[in-house]
Amino acid sequence: MTMTLPFTDQPPACITDDGSWCQQVYRLTENEWLAASADWLLARPLRILMILALAFLVRFVARRVIDRMTNGTGERTPALLRPLRERAPQALGALVSERRAQRAKTIGSVLKSIVSFLVFGLAFILILGELGLDLAPIVASAGIVGIALGFGAQNLVKDFLSGVFMVLEDQYGVGDVVDVGPASGTIESVGLRVTTLRDVNGTVWYVRNGEILRVGNSSQGFAVAVLDLPVAHGTDVDKAGEILARVGKEAAAIKPLSDDLLEPPEVLGLEKITNEGLTVRMTVKVRPGRQWATQRALRARIMAAFEEAGIAPPLGRIQPPNGP
Repeated sequence: MTMTLPFTDQPPACITDDGSWCQQVYRLTENEWLAASADWLLARPLRILMILALAFLVRFVARRVIDRMTNGTGERTPALLRPLRERAPQALGALVSERRAQRAKTIGSVLKSIVSFLVFGLAFILILGELGLDLAPIVASAGIVGIALGFGAQNLVKDFLSGVFMVLEDQYGVGDVVDVGPASGTIESVGLRVTTLRDVNGTVWYVRNGEILRVGNSSQGFAVAVLDLPVAHGTDVDKAGEILARVGKEAAAIKPLSDDLLEPPEVLGLEKITNEGLTVRMTVKVRPGRQWATQRALRARIMAAFEEAGIAPPLGRIQPPNGP
């Protein structure tokens, strides 16, 4: 009884291809099976390793470039932010650097994720091609899975995209005083999915970016301190206006209040009349975020000046109750 060998006595035809792996392996080993399988055993694994090595190298270089573009020292603006519009008020002082660093870090994180997805995605497709797999069904299946995930995670995608545009457009940043609808307060951090802010009571609010339909930012450009001063009926409005103008002029020359004023206070005069009394209004343009401190300081000075001039508050003074 004789055994039949899986290979014929004839060597594989590929050994005649000059420079082929098959020819090289056959010359070294004179083994027909190894020569015929050289493409699968050596050539394809080496090409796959080269694809992976090149993918990791490209990803490493791209991430290093992104890191260099997002790093800023001191007052230096990161290179990545220079082409983008920046609305950070200089009144924030040290927070400006922190705001820039966080914004650059967030944009850099997005770019790194995109680079990793593109590089490894392309490498995965090339490796599948080296293995001889038909890519059409795989691409179709990936598309169906992507659509299903998109529907299932649409809120997450919505939050993420909203966060990306908020960071790119610099709608707000660390240190800004904002009103985002569900909550208002000072921004502590801006993420791609959630914005964190703290209100005047110290409560920390986590607001999903996709749920923010409008943003009122009180820390960009300038702010206006509006003072509505109530006075009693029968008050000489012209006299009250003179007192407001005098106090505003004095405040514009007194530090540190004068540092917050961008323009001299403007007396608008009588604002409204109610059953309780009259309201006189004065406005002043101030640095962003300093309107509330300016209102408190000016209101204290104005009320003291009104009292000194004999201008009564609405309905007169509240008298303490008589004893029994």
